[in-house]
Amino acid sequence: MSGWHASLALRYACEAQRSVARFVHDGPLRILQSLYPEGDAVCHNVLVHPPSGLVGGDTLDIQVDVAEGAHGLVTTPGATRFYRSEGLTATQQVHANIGPNGRLEWLPLEGLAYNGCQALNKAVFTLASTAQLLAWDITALGLPTAQLPFLQGRFEQHLEIQGLWLDRGCIDAQDQRLLNSPLGLNGQRCMATLVLASGSPFSTATKERVVQQTLARLHAHALRPSAGLTSPHPQVMVLRVLSPLVEPAMDLLRQTWSDWRHSVWGLQGTAPRTWAL
Repeated sequence: MSGWHASLALRYACEAQRSVARFVHDGPLRILQSLYPEGDAVCHNVLVHPPSGLVGGDTLDIQVDVAEGAHGLVTTPGATRFYRSEGLTATQQVHANIGPNGRLEWLPLEGLAYNGCQALNKAVFTLASTAQLLAWDITALGLPTAQLPFLQGRFEQHLEIQGLWLDRGCIDAQDQRLLNSPLGLNGQRCMATLVLASGSPFSTATKERVVQQTLARLHAHALRPSAGLTSPHPQVMVLRVLSPLVEPAMDLLRQTWSDWRHSVWGLQGTAPRTWAL
């Protein structure tokens, strides 16, 4: 069997000062009703994959286009599960293009790498010179609270902002040095990354404001020993977090996402409705 193949093309456009989402899909992948908890300028959507998980051979192919002046926020109703495979790779790939003065917030809930999975999780973003992006990725290895550790399998990660930043990695369950060394994951089983990117360099004032705000947030959080903020490119800022479980990492990323949103865009941290479920 070759597995499920599903695709979705989502486009945000600004029409009469309202961000509007339209999509076409093939297979079990779609967008729910558009919501406007912040008014017409920001369109919130929930990306739904009814099977809720991927097995070997499954492919989810997601294309997002944000037209000039539009602002879309995409999340998911629950975790994306990469289940045990007999050898084939389960693939989720996202390609997003953000046009002039467009904004995209790509905020899916966590990905869970089950024991024995063979998985590729890939996200590539392209920004126009006046476009901006807030995106995160949260990946957990195994199910520690269910006593189902990640002992076999392979999880590949590819996060890219074209021309600005590339973060690639491969976690093999047999690589104990990577999983448990202080120079690797140090025994932690959840990795989280929050990215703020712009099509042109951030101003010095904006960068300083974000740095000071984030350092204050980290200082007050329990994960401060395993979290750090970097700027690998003048147009990119990255918060990385290691945590034993998803929940503490998600808590820190949500708080920081809200801080950055307010600091850079002047918007409140209006959470998608599904986060409260």
